[in-house]
Parts: sequence; structure tokens; C-alpha cells
Amino acid sequence: MSGSSPTHLISLADDEGNSVTVSILGRNATWAAGLDAEIVVRTPFVSGRLDLPLSVRDLDGWSAALDRLDAGEDAAWREMSRGPSLFIQLTGERECPEVIVEDEGWSMVTVRVPLVPPDDWIADHHLRLRRVMDHWVPMLAG
Repeated sequence: MSGSSPTHLISLADDEGNSVTVSILGRNATWAAGLDAEIVVRTPFVSGRLDLPLSVRDLDGWSAALDRLDAGEDAAWREMSRGPSLFIQLTGERECPEVIVEDEGWSMVTVRVPLVPPDDWIADHHLRLRRVMDHWVPMLAG
């Protein structure tokens, strides 16, 4: 791996211009056990971004969500946490996968993004997670 920091924990996109990404921005300046991240949603209709503080526990939760998705089950990530939550339904309302970003705590907005990711997207995201954890977790205290 090159010397650059892995930044894209989640990167789901399709040919229709729909995407949901979670990017690691760096270590949190005031929370030694945390990372600053952001969720970015882009569609031809709506776009937005949300700040997302992440902990090692959140990264472990994403790993568990990927395992559920790999087993053919829908998954929720950060559902019981402060801040935004992300849900992935393998077969959504439009008979394709949907990513639902919910921000009940601050904006009270929920966005549902239908998209068709590539066939290997779950394996790709396991690899993304491993790279993020290998790089960032040793830097975090607690």
C-alpha cells in the first residue's frame, strides 16, 4: 500500500449518478479515540453531507453490518448511536439495493438512495474497512 491514508470507508455508486460515501477526514482534534468523517449523498435530485464522528466501535459495527450483508441480510449501521445512521436494504422499494441515510438527531431528514453497486461491492468494502482500520486504529487512544 502507498503512503497515503485510506479515506473512503464506504463508496457506493451507480451509473445513474447516485452515490453514498463515508470518508475519513482525519483524527478528531478533541477526542483522542475518535475520527472525523463525513457522509456524502449525491443524486441527480438531492445532494448533502453530514459530519460523522467515528470510533473503533463504529468501525467494528460496520464490519458486523458487512457480514450481515454478505449473508444476504439487510443491515443497519450506527442505528443506536448519536448522529446519522445508515441502513442498507439489499432489495429496496425499486427492486434494487437502497442505502438509507437517516439524521434524526439534527436535521430530522432521511434520504433513500436506490443504486446498483458492482457485484463485488461487499468484498471491496471488507477490504476498504481493513485498510482504514490498519491505518487509523493504531493512532487512536482508548
